[in-house]
Amino acid sequence: MSRFWSPVVHDLTPYVPGEQPKLANLVKLNTNENPYPPSPHVLEAIRAELGGDADRLKLYPDPSGSQLKAAVARHFGVPADWVFVGNSSDEVLAHTFQALLRHDAPLLFPDITYSFYPVYCGLYGIDFEAVPLDADFAIRVDDYLARGAGKVGAVIFPNPNAPTGRLLPLAEIARLAAGLPDAPIVIDEAYVDFGGLDAIPTAVELVRTHPNILVTQTLSKSRSLAGLRVGFAIGQPELIEALTRVKDSFNSYPLDRLALVGASAALDDEAWFHQTRRQVIASRDALSASLARLGFEVLPSAANFVFARHPGRDAATLAAALRERSIIVRHFKSARIDQFLRITVGTDAQCALLVQALEAILA
Repeated sequence: MSRFWSPVVHDLTPYVPGEQPKLANLVKLNTNENPYPPSPHVLEAIRAELGGDADRLKLYPDPSGSQLKAAVARHFGVPADWVFVGNSSDEVLAHTFQALLRHDAPLLFPDITYSFYPVYCGLYGIDFEAVPLDADFAIRVDDYLARGAGKVGAVIFPNPNAPTGRLLPLAEIARLAAGLPDAPIVIDEAYVDFGGLDAIPTAVELVRTHPNILVTQTLSKSRSLAGLRVGFAIGQPELIEALTRVKDSFNSYPLDRLALVGASAALDDEAWFHQTRRQVIASRDALSASLARLGFEVLPSAANFVFARHPGRDAATLAAALRERSIIVRHFKSARIDQFLRITVGTDAQCALLVQALEAILA
């Protein structure tokens, strides 16, 4: 504590990101990074942007990110003015909390969800209520609708949810948006690209018919660009203008020149995107089956991670035993999920090492 801190800082409980350990021969399965590299076109685009002339870096980037907005618009088939871009989806979400989610009535989100949400509420002074997931860790739309349209300021949740990995069907999202027409409904789709082999269950299609829906996504997961920090939102212009007003009151240049061209190249390489995400999905399904064979209860996952618990072993003890073998997974101490491990889907070789280690530990 310091006498120089503002009152808001005294009351903040910051978000704790996943560990980035520096261990030899590490099998890193704790932060949901993609095990495969980004599209080769990303590096080509970055090199071309520099063009052998580092003087370009002395110039500010495009404050509107128009090249990247155009790439997002092409990919989803929406107008460019329906797109907002920012420095990671976390920054996009931060602007969303300030621009759209602070109302007289409380913000609603699941009791088990992305732990940055209550942090943003504390930072921006937003009242919220955590709505319990059901016994199977699924979102029940009726629990949100039952509060009544006039008593809900806004709703936000990841889809698939994190850390559970469970997916809410689009029909249920549409029912929620229709039942709360005056409340912004934010769908945080950080992991949605792993939701299906052929059809990706994104709520972007609902934006056309529901002006209260905003969809956010990141290029950190399915595009393998966690190091570039690029995210975006898609919504009707009324919502996008609110985000832009907050952004331009905070930082007019959130994305650097290299991030803009690299992210645009990644979005345009559809073949690489589908190849790598399908590899992750196949590995996830195989890992889930292997864990079930070892006696784990594995929640159905539509993400690039699995959420699992073993009925006979303490989760923290398992995580520590894996760490001794240089395998890092994520353990949360929160109520209801303190016996689960969240395990990022790695390469098939990494998943095999994990399963072998668990076999030895359980034996």
